[in-house]
Amino acid sequence: VYGTTYYPEIPLHNSDTLYQTTVNDRLDNLAFSFYEDSSLWWVIAKANGIKGKMVLESGTVIRIPGNVSKVIHDFKKLNT
Repeated sequence: VYGTTYYPEIPLHNSDTLYQTTVNDRLDNLAFSFYEDSSLWWVIAKANGIKGKMVLESGTVIRIPGNVSKVIHDFKKLNT
């Protein structure tokens, strides 16, 4: 059965980190580096409005949400 997946808004938080991408940075690898879970790539993508790509352009400054446990909680709440 297919269904719609809902993603929560991810507001700015003082625990967020700004990160400048380097050559061949990928969302899944960054998620693993920051969260030790590559499946959380969508958190970084959603926070930065990134759609349709996994490899990021070098030199781009992106926000890495620091409150990932709240984001996951909100995601589960929206999709139960």
